[in-house]
Amino acid sequence: MSSPQVSEINDSLAAELYSPLPLKRLLFNYGMSAIAFGFTGLALIPLLSVLWKIVGEGVGGLKPFMFTASVIDNGFANAIGGTLIMVGIATLISVPCGIMTGIFLSEIGQKTNIGGGVRLIASIMTGVPSIVVGIFAYGVIVLLTKQFSAIAGGFALAVIMLPIVILTTEEALKLVPQSLRLGSAALGATRFQTTLRVVFTAALPAITTGVLLGVARAAGETAPLIFTALFSFNWTTDLLSPTASLSVLIYNLYNDPAPEKTALVWTAALILVGMVLLMSLFSRIVTTKRKT
Repeated sequence: MSSPQVSEINDSLAAELYSPLPLKRLLFNYGMSAIAFGFTGLALIPLLSVLWKIVGEGVGGLKPFMFTASVIDNGFANAIGGTLIMVGIATLISVPCGIMTGIFLSEIGQKTNIGGGVRLIASIMTGVPSIVVGIFAYGVIVLLTKQFSAIAGGFALAVIMLPIVILTTEEALKLVPQSLRLGSAALGATRFQTTLRVVFTAALPAITTGVLLGVARAAGETAPLIFTALFSFNWTTDLLSPTASLSVLIYNLYNDPAPEKTALVWTAALILVGMVLLMSLFSRIVTTKRKT
């Protein structure tokens, strides 16, 4: 093919590339965009409504002393501390186990029968009602130690968090391009080094999102904590004693016949949402700094 013919073809392709779209395709494009934005707005309405209601009703009853006084003194401090303790215990148990299991499912056992069985069990566990998890933790921890405790509550929350961390970690690792693995292997890295330093690092923001989903789920659970940690109106003395939590406090306040106690439901809910938001922001900041 001669040079003038090639030039004509290039000019034709350039003209077609930069020419405006036909009216029919423009209308279709704008219509699909409008539908996508419309459904996005519909999805945001319930979320924003809940947040608006919680903030509007909860800010009025929020007092500074509530962050230092216990429940028996009309504060939330021991409930906040108990929630952080039990979520922390659950995180220490579920995150290492969940991430390692997710790495196994994605990088090692993705095509094995063992990997398929673990993946199936994790998927089933995501649908198990939380009250069933609470009964399980009650039978495993509470009956064994013969007392309600923060450890039992943390164990129950860890069981709830574990499948979420496993499945989100696996999906996050699968999203890492295969070219990164091949490039690392070409530079002489072992499989362990490639997985830990390349694949895991690239998937860390998505894995963090999965962990946060698990933390948010655990922080808002009530039924498992009723069966395991019970509740305490005073400060918790040790991890082997009944422990207060914000979710159970909200449940107790809602069932309290006193109107002034019922009004504090929104304030407790606001603090709980704020805690989850702060944990999310903190982890995002840490993840971003590590990535850069």
